[in-house]
Amino acid sequence: MVTKTVLITGGATGIGKQTALKLASEAVNVVISGRRADVGAETVKEIESVATNGARVLFIKNDVTNEAQVKEMIDLIVTTFGSLDLAVNNAGLYNESATLNNSDSDSFKAMIDTNIMGVYYCMKYEINQMLKQGKGAIVNLASIAGLNGIPFTGTYCATKHAVVGLTKAAALDHAAQGIRINAIAPGAARTAIIAKDLEGESENYDADRITSMFPMHRIGDPKEMANGIAWLLSDEASFVTGHILSIDGGFQAK
Repeated sequence: MVTKTVLITGGATGIGKQTALKLASEAVNVVISGRRADVGAETVKEIESVATNGARVLFIKNDVTNEAQVKEMIDLIVTTFGSLDLAVNNAGLYNESATLNNSDSDSFKAMIDTNIMGVYYCMKYEINQMLKQGKGAIVNLASIAGLNGIPFTGTYCATKHAVVGLTKAAALDHAAQGIRINAIAPGAARTAIIAKDLEGESENYDADRITSMFPMHRIGDPKEMANGIAWLLSDEASFVTGHILSIDGGFQAK
Protein backbone atom coordinates (compact mmCIF):
# COMPACT_ATOMS: atom_id res chain seq x y z
CA MET A 1 0.00 0.00 0.00
CA VAL A 2 1.25 3.47 -0.90
CA THR A 3 1.20 5.54 2.28
CA LYS A 4 3.64 8.40 1.63
CA THR A 5 4.15 11.18 -0.89
CA VAL A 6 7.48 12.87 -1.60
CA LEU A 7 8.31 16.13 -3.34
CA ILE A 8 11.68 16.29 -5.10
CA THR A 9 12.59 19.69 -6.52
CA GLY A 10 14.85 19.56 -9.53
CA GLY A 11 13.74 15.95 -9.78
CA ALA A 12 13.90 15.51 -13.54
CA THR A 13 17.66 15.02 -13.74
CA GLY A 14 20.74 14.01 -11.78
CA ILE A 15 20.53 13.23 -8.07
CA GLY A 16 16.88 14.25 -7.93
CA LYS A 17 15.93 11.85 -10.71
CA GLN A 18 17.80 8.94 -9.14
CA THR A 19 16.12 9.66 -5.81
CA ALA A 20 12.72 9.70 -7.52
CA LEU A 21 13.40 6.36 -9.20
CA LYS A 22 14.47 4.78 -5.93
CA LEU A 23 11.53 6.03 -3.88
CA ALA A 24 8.95 5.14 -6.54
CA SER A 25 10.37 1.62 -6.58
CA GLU A 26 9.71 1.54 -2.82
CA ALA A 27 6.00 2.39 -3.28
CA VAL A 28 6.16 6.12 -2.55
CA ASN A 29 4.08 8.61 -4.54
CA VAL A 30 6.59 10.88 -6.27
CA VAL A 31 6.18 14.52 -7.27
CA ILE A 32 9.07 16.02 -9.20
CA SER A 33 9.32 19.70 -10.03
CA GLY A 34 11.42 21.72 -12.41
CA ARG A 35 11.42 24.46 -15.01
CA ARG A 36 11.49 22.27 -18.13
CA ALA A 37 8.20 20.52 -18.82
CA ASP A 38 9.60 18.45 -21.70
CA VAL A 39 12.35 16.94 -19.56
CA GLY A 40 9.93 16.44 -16.70
CA ALA A 41 7.48 14.54 -18.88
CA GLU A 42 10.18 12.14 -20.06
CA THR A 43 11.38 11.54 -16.52
CA VAL A 44 7.84 10.83 -15.34
CA LYS A 45 7.67 7.97 -17.85
CA GLU A 46 10.91 6.50 -16.48
CA ILE A 47 9.73 6.78 -12.90
CA GLU A 48 6.35 5.23 -13.70
CA SER A 49 8.13 2.24 -15.22
CA VAL A 50 9.69 1.33 -11.85
CA ALA A 51 6.88 2.44 -9.52
CA THR A 52 5.44 -0.31 -7.33
CA ASN A 53 2.14 -0.94 -5.54
CA GLY A 54 0.34 1.68 -7.59
CA ALA A 55 2.58 4.58 -6.61
CA ARG A 56 1.67 7.65 -8.64
CA VAL A 57 4.03 10.10 -10.31
CA LEU A 58 3.44 13.78 -11.06
CA PHE A 59 5.54 16.53 -12.62
CA ILE A 60 4.87 20.15 -11.64
CA LYS A 61 6.43 22.95 -13.66
CA ASN A 62 7.80 25.24 -10.99
CA ASP A 63 10.43 27.87 -10.29
CA VAL A 64 11.69 27.55 -6.71
CA THR A 65 12.88 31.16 -6.76
CA ASN A 66 9.23 32.27 -6.91
CA GLU A 67 7.64 32.07 -3.46
CA ALA A 68 4.07 32.18 -4.77
CA GLN A 69 4.77 29.29 -7.14
CA VAL A 70 6.27 27.24 -4.32
CA LYS A 71 3.22 27.76 -2.12
CA GLU A 72 0.91 26.83 -5.00
CA MET A 73 2.95 23.68 -5.61
CA ILE A 74 2.64 22.50 -2.02
CA ASP A 75 -1.11 23.21 -2.07
CA LEU A 76 -1.49 21.23 -5.31
CA ILE A 77 0.38 18.25 -3.87
CA VAL A 78 -1.84 18.15 -0.80
CA THR A 79 -4.98 18.52 -2.90
CA THR A 80 -3.87 15.71 -5.22
CA PHE A 81 -2.39 13.23 -2.75
CA GLY A 82 -3.84 14.24 0.60
CA SER A 83 -0.51 14.88 2.30
CA LEU A 84 3.13 15.82 1.88
CA ASP A 85 5.15 13.38 3.96
CA LEU A 86 8.66 13.71 2.58
CA ALA A 87 10.60 16.40 0.73
CA VAL A 88 13.95 16.61 -1.02
CA ASN A 89 15.07 20.16 -1.75
CA ASN A 90 17.41 19.29 -4.55
CA ALA A 91 17.04 22.14 -7.06
CA GLY A 92 20.35 23.95 -7.22
CA LEU A 93 22.61 26.07 -9.37
CA TYR A 94 26.36 26.09 -9.89
CA ASN A 95 27.22 28.47 -12.68
CA GLU A 96 30.73 29.75 -12.11
CA SER A 97 34.29 28.62 -11.40
CA ALA A 98 36.36 31.67 -10.50
CA THR A 99 38.39 33.27 -7.76
CA LEU A 100 36.31 35.68 -5.70
CA ASN A 101 37.85 38.81 -7.23
CA ASN A 102 37.02 37.52 -10.71
CA SER A 103 33.52 36.30 -9.87
CA ASP A 104 30.41 37.72 -11.47
CA SER A 105 27.89 39.44 -9.21
CA ASP A 106 24.90 38.43 -11.32
CA SER A 107 25.99 34.79 -11.27
CA PHE A 108 26.28 34.95 -7.48
CA LYS A 109 22.83 36.53 -7.17
CA ALA A 110 21.36 33.76 -9.33
CA MET A 111 22.90 31.13 -7.06
CA ILE A 112 21.57 32.92 -3.98
CA ASP A 113 18.08 32.96 -5.49
CA THR A 114 18.08 29.22 -6.24
CA ASN A 115 20.38 27.68 -3.64
CA ILE A 116 19.34 29.76 -0.64
CA MET A 117 16.00 31.44 -1.29
CA GLY A 118 14.67 28.44 -3.20
CA VAL A 119 15.51 26.09 -0.34
CA TYR A 120 14.10 28.58 2.16
CA TYR A 121 10.78 28.93 0.32
CA CYS A 122 10.41 25.18 -0.06
CA MET A 123 11.26 24.46 3.57
CA LYS A 124 8.88 27.16 4.78
CA TYR A 125 5.82 25.70 3.07
CA GLU A 126 6.85 22.06 3.49
CA ILE A 127 7.24 22.54 7.23
CA ASN A 128 3.93 24.39 7.52
CA GLN A 129 2.16 21.46 5.88
CA MET A 130 4.03 18.84 7.91
CA LEU A 131 3.13 20.67 11.12
CA LYS A 132 -0.54 20.22 10.22
CA GLN A 133 0.10 16.49 9.80
CA GLY A 134 2.20 16.13 12.93
CA LYS A 135 5.17 14.57 11.18
CA GLY A 136 7.43 14.67 8.14
CA ALA A 137 10.99 14.39 6.91
CA ILE A 138 13.02 16.77 4.77
CA VAL A 139 16.42 16.34 3.14
CA ASN A 140 18.25 19.32 1.68
CA LEU A 141 21.08 19.16 -0.81
CA ALA A 142 24.12 20.79 0.72
CA SER A 143 27.64 20.00 -0.51
CA ILE A 144 31.17 19.48 0.66
CA ALA A 145 31.40 23.12 -0.45
CA GLY A 146 29.03 23.89 2.42
CA LEU A 147 31.44 22.36 4.93
CA ASN A 148 34.76 23.57 3.52
CA GLY A 149 36.36 26.16 1.32
CA ILE A 150 36.87 24.88 -2.22
CA PRO A 151 39.14 26.77 -4.64
CA PHE A 152 37.36 28.73 -7.39
CA THR A 153 33.93 28.24 -5.79
CA GLY A 154 33.70 30.98 -3.16
CA THR A 155 30.24 32.15 -4.20
CA TYR A 156 28.90 28.61 -4.48
CA CYS A 157 30.46 27.74 -1.11
CA ALA A 158 28.64 30.66 0.47
CA THR A 159 25.26 29.42 -0.75
CA LYS A 160 25.85 25.87 0.41
CA HIS A 161 27.07 27.00 3.83
CA ALA A 162 23.71 28.76 4.07
CA VAL A 163 21.90 25.50 3.30
CA VAL A 164 23.76 23.82 6.16
CA GLY A 165 22.72 26.62 8.51
CA LEU A 166 19.08 26.49 7.44
CA THR A 167 19.06 22.72 7.88
CA LYS A 168 20.51 22.68 11.38
CA ALA A 169 18.50 25.60 12.72
CA ALA A 170 15.19 24.33 11.32
CA ALA A 171 15.93 20.84 12.65
CA LEU A 172 16.24 22.30 16.15
CA ASP A 173 13.12 24.40 15.69
CA HIS A 174 10.99 21.37 14.85
CA ALA A 175 12.69 18.38 16.50
CA ALA A 176 9.94 18.09 19.11
CA GLN A 177 7.17 18.41 16.54
CA GLY A 178 7.72 15.21 14.62
CA ILE A 179 9.63 16.75 11.72
CA ARG A 180 13.14 15.59 10.91
CA ILE A 181 15.34 17.84 8.77
CA ASN A 182 18.70 16.70 7.45
CA ALA A 183 20.96 17.27 4.47
CA ILE A 184 23.46 15.39 2.40
CA ALA A 185 26.81 16.87 1.45
CA PRO A 186 27.82 15.22 -1.81
CA GLY A 187 31.31 15.25 -3.15
CA ALA A 188 31.47 15.69 -6.89
CA ALA A 189 28.81 13.57 -8.57
CA ARG A 190 28.52 12.89 -12.27
CA THR A 191 25.64 15.24 -12.99
CA ALA A 192 25.02 18.02 -15.49
CA ILE A 193 25.76 20.65 -12.84
CA ILE A 194 29.51 19.92 -12.98
CA ALA A 195 29.70 18.37 -16.45
CA LYS A 196 31.68 21.27 -17.93
CA ASP A 197 34.31 20.89 -15.21
CA LEU A 198 34.56 17.12 -15.60
CA GLU A 199 34.86 17.51 -19.36
CA GLY A 200 37.58 20.13 -19.08
CA GLU A 201 35.49 23.00 -20.41
CA SER A 202 36.30 25.17 -17.40
CA GLU A 203 39.71 26.82 -17.27
CA ASN A 204 39.97 26.14 -13.54
CA TYR A 205 38.95 22.48 -13.34
CA ASP A 206 39.35 19.23 -15.19
CA ALA A 207 38.47 15.61 -14.45
CA ASP A 208 41.90 14.66 -13.10
CA ARG A 209 41.97 17.63 -10.76
CA ILE A 210 38.51 16.85 -9.44
CA THR A 211 39.05 13.13 -8.90
CA SER A 212 42.37 13.77 -7.17
CA MET A 213 40.48 15.65 -4.43
CA PHE A 214 38.84 12.41 -3.24
CA PRO A 215 40.64 9.57 -1.43
CA MET A 216 38.65 7.02 -3.44
CA HIS A 217 40.01 8.62 -6.65
CA ARG A 218 36.69 8.72 -8.44
CA ILE A 219 33.57 10.77 -8.91
CA GLY A 220 30.41 9.79 -7.07
CA ASP A 221 27.39 8.31 -8.82
CA PRO A 222 24.01 10.07 -8.39
CA LYS A 223 22.59 6.69 -7.31
CA GLU A 224 24.96 6.71 -4.33
CA MET A 225 23.63 10.11 -3.30
CA ALA A 226 20.05 8.88 -3.74
CA ASN A 227 20.72 5.96 -1.40
CA GLY A 228 21.77 8.36 1.35
CA ILE A 229 18.75 10.58 0.80
CA ALA A 230 16.38 7.61 0.90
CA TRP A 231 17.88 6.45 4.19
CA LEU A 232 17.54 9.87 5.82
CA LEU A 233 13.90 9.98 4.75
CA SER A 234 13.18 6.48 6.01
CA ASP A 235 12.00 5.30 9.41
CA GLU A 236 15.42 3.68 9.81
CA ALA A 237 16.72 7.21 10.45
CA SER A 238 13.96 8.05 12.93
CA PHE A 239 16.42 9.39 15.56
CA VAL A 240 18.44 11.44 13.06
CA THR A 241 17.82 15.16 12.64
CA GLY A 242 20.04 18.17 12.06
CA HIS A 243 22.64 15.90 10.49
CA ILE A 244 24.73 16.64 7.41
CA LEU A 245 25.55 13.30 5.80
CA SER A 246 28.75 13.50 3.76
CA ILE A 247 28.73 11.21 0.73
CA ASP A 248 32.09 12.18 -0.62
CA GLY A 249 34.51 9.32 -1.15
CA GLY A 250 36.41 10.18 2.03
CA PHE A 251 36.88 13.90 1.40
CA GLN A 252 35.82 14.96 4.89
CA ALA A 253 38.15 12.42 6.52
CA LYS A 254 41.27 14.15 5.22
